[in-house]
Amino acid sequence: MAYVIGKACVDVMDGACVDVCPVDCIYSKPGDNQLFINPEECIDCAACEPVCPENAIFEEDDVPDDQKEFVKINEEYDYDDSEPGHNV
Repeated sequence: MAYVIGKACVDVMDGACVDVCPVDCIYSKPGDNQLFINPEECIDCAACEPVCPENAIFEEDDVPDDQKEFVKINEEYDYDDSEPGHNV
């Protein structure tokens, strides 16, 4: 089970989560309006969750009902066309 970045990150992209991720599984590219967690690379360490100032990161099973679409958004993001890190 991976972690998911939800709607509170949209247009904020603080990047604190990127700094603490031990496997560099949080991605973005210039022009993105949020950060994305690669579910194939996430090791479920939870390091990102407590440092998020927007409380935008959830375990996949705990994503609020009104944000379930962000599970799919994070799964379908083009990770091959971006890089780990806060790339704005």
